Amino acid sequence: MTEARQIYHVFIRATAEDIWQAITNPERTVQYFYETAIEVTPERRTSVWRDEDMGTDAVLEFDPPRRLVHEWRSSYDPDTADEPASRVTWQIEPRGDRLCLLTLTHDRLEASPKTAADVSGPGWMYVLSSMKTLLETGAGLPRAD
Repeated sequence: MTEARQIYHVFIRATAEDIWQAITNPERTVQYFYETAIEVTPERRTSVWRDEDMGTDAVLEFDPPRRLVHEWRSSYDPDTADEPASRVTWQIEPRGDRLCLLTLTHDRLEASPKTAADVSGPGWMYVLSSMKTLLETGAGLPRAD
């Protein structure tokens, strides 16, 4: 059984502001997040994949460039689209000159087991690894699917 709370940590050689922009700016997310343009405002997180609206989730906390908390619905997959919303927390902690620890916590997955299985392990790790690569080298990873 997949855990109802998943926690991922990655050190990134970038400023907290650069990481925040990578998480919230659609021109950046499309470069590493499975070609998805994600725009985040203090009220909502909107996802568009190849000109297809993938949905809007509520933003629960918006504290740039340190903390972002938003709902998550896996509307990109018919098997997971009807599950209840879960929650994703992005925590950015500066750890020195142009070095930050990014912690992503995906929780409230108890009622969304298909979503939990879909995003676990390689799902979120690809996104975080590709973001790290983008910020450190200028290019995200190639698609892994």
